[in-house]
Amino acid sequence: ACSFSRSPKGFPKLKNDTFLRAARGEDTEHTPVWCMRQAGRYLPEFRETRAAQDFFATCRSPKLCCELTLQPLRRFPLDAAIIFSDILVVPQALGMEVVMVPGKGPTFTEPLKEVEDLLKLRQKVDVTAELGYVFQAITLTRHSLEGKVPLIGFSGAPWTLMSYMIEGGGSTTMAKAKSWLYRHPEASHQLLRLLTDVITDYLVGQVAAGAQALQLFESHAGHLGPEQFEEFALPYIRAIAQAVKRKLKEEALPLVPMIVFAKDAHYALRDLARAGYEVVGLDWTIRPQDARAQAGKDVTLQGNLDPCALYAPKEKIGELVKKMLEAFGTQRYIANLGHGLYPDMNPEHVGAFVEAVHAHSRHINKH
Repeated sequence: ACSFSRSPKGFPKLKNDTFLRAARGEDTEHTPVWCMRQAGRYLPEFRETRAAQDFFATCRSPKLCCELTLQPLRRFPLDAAIIFSDILVVPQALGMEVVMVPGKGPTFTEPLKEVEDLLKLRQKVDVTAELGYVFQAITLTRHSLEGKVPLIGFSGAPWTLMSYMIEGGGSTTMAKAKSWLYRHPEASHQLLRLLTDVITDYLVGQVAAGAQALQLFESHAGHLGPEQFEEFALPYIRAIAQAVKRKLKEEALPLVPMIVFAKDAHYALRDLARAGYEVVGLDWTIRPQDARAQAGKDVTLQGNLDPCALYAPKEKIGELVKKMLEAFGTQRYIANLGHGLYPDMNPEHVGAFVEAVHAHSRHINKH
C-alpha cells in the first residue's frame, strides 16, 4: 500500500510502485526503467511546447513543467517520472542571474570571481519564496500523473553547482572552479556549506510537495581526483542525505528513497555506496560487475547504458540491454542510461530501450 494515499494533499493512489520497490531493495517482477532527460528535446512535442518560451520561464511555469514531465510517459511505459526543471534554479535562488544562451547553454551574467563575491549571495534562502514554483509543479504533476508511476524530484549537488557558479557556464576543464579549491579552500567550504543548506531545504520541500524519490546530480564529479572529491564533494553529499532524512522525520513526511549520481566518480563508488543513499547511479564507463562488487549488497544500482547505444539499430539495443541486465542482475537494480538522452535521438529507439528492459528482465526472472 502507498503511504501517500493518506497524505493531506489527497494524491491519487500509486498503481505502479516497481521503481520504489527496486530503490528500497524489494523484489520486483520486472526491472524498472526511466531515463535521465526523458523530458527533453529529442521529443518533437517537447520542442513544440518549449518553442515560444525562454528556458527558465518554462521552469517557472508549473503548468508547462507538468506537461513536459508527462510527455515521455504518454509515449513509453516508463516506471518513473522526473519533474522537469534545472539544477541551476538553486544558484538563482541564491541571487545569481542565469540566462540560457542559444547554442551556448546556461550562462551566468556575473559568475563568482573573487572570494568577496560570496557576500553577494543570499545567506539565508527561503526556498518556498524562491523555489515555490518547483513545488507547485511537483504537486500539480503528482495529481496529473493519476498514480500511474512515482514522481522523482532532484537537485544538483554542491560541487557541481559551485563549479557552474564560478565558471559561469559549461567548461571542459573546470579550471576556474578547481583553482578555488586549491587557492581558497576555506571560502570553497563556506560556499559548499551554503549550497548544502539550501539543497537540503529544497529537497525536503520537494517531498512535502509530493516527490516520491529524490536524485542528487553530482554531474561534475569527474573533474575532481579522489583527494579533492573526498574533501570537497563527498562530505556534502553525505550531509545532504543525513539532513534530508532527519528533516523528513521531524516534519512527519515520507522517508523517500534517495539516489546519488556522481558522474565519472568510479574511484569513490565504495564511499558513495555508504553515503546514506538507497540508490547509486552509474555512468557507462564502469563494468556492472565491478560496480556491484564495490557497492556491496545493501544499495540498489541504477544505470548505465551508454546513451549513444540508442543510435544503434533497435535489435542491437535489445542485445545490449539483455547483456546489461545479465551483468547487473534484475533485482536491486533500476535500468537507466549512464547519462541523459541527447537531443538528436530517435524517440522510437528510446521506446525500444524501455521495452527491452521490461521484456528481458521478465524473461530472466521467470527462468
